[in-house]
Amino acid sequence: MRGTSQSSRAAVLREFEPVAIAAGAEGMTLASQLFVVVDALDGSGSLRRALSDPARDGSAKSALVSQLFSSLDSRVIDVVSAFAGRRWSEDEDIVVSIEDAGVNALLASAQADGSLEAVEDELFHVQRLLEGERDLLVALSNRSVSREVRLELLEGILKGRLSAVTTALLNRAVSKVRGQRLITTVKQLVETAAERRGRLLASVVSAVELSASQRQRLSAILERAYGRQVQLNVAVDPAVLGGIKVQVGTEVVDGTVFARLDEARRRLVS
Repeated sequence: MRGTSQSSRAAVLREFEPVAIAAGAEGMTLASQLFVVVDALDGSGSLRRALSDPARDGSAKSALVSQLFSSLDSRVIDVVSAFAGRRWSEDEDIVVSIEDAGVNALLASAQADGSLEAVEDELFHVQRLLEGERDLLVALSNRSVSREVRLELLEGILKGRLSAVTTALLNRAVSKVRGQRLITTVKQLVETAAERRGRLLASVVSAVELSASQRQRLSAILERAYGRQVQLNVAVDPAVLGGIKVQVGTEVVDGTVFARLDEARRRLVS
């Protein structure tokens, strides 16, 4: 998403944030209706162009939104109209941004009932599951298979064990694979949940489970380094042999035995 679209997305999401927070449990309904709009735009190139056309008057676009989606909540109509009133580099960008508003509404509903941390933890465990089960990841990402079949597969895996918000987020991630890998989408959901709690996300891979004191020391080190509270998501992977790998955003510190052995191997063959 280029500069103009990024600015438009950020501005409308900031305006929508207090609405999503005030909605509380109704955020689930707002999200569901925002996804209805997304699906409608995905299915109609002419509608996407009509709502993103910079030459079209903003009031005309708002009237079109109200006409087409009159059965939806007024808060949904308002935010979609706000998106339509902005400028976009590509017509697809408005669709992605409305989807993001739906995700924010879901996370705000979890925040309202105190389950946001649990949602983040559930998403992280699904991320680790997909990273470890390549065949499952490929099956859920296969767009040659119908959305209904992929969602049925996902439901069979989740078996009702996850919260309603986590399930809704994953359903959308599997339903709409937008030019990026499913695992990337799930990682972004984990990061978004952490950011909503005011925390910087640090993904940690260790050969063994870290003790509470080790987690506290690592958190303290990272918080001093980044000047923010840090949320540790720790995964155990015996394949790393020893040490830990820490990723914060795009920064990776790999102190595992496996990484050191791999580096030694590369030096030997070079």
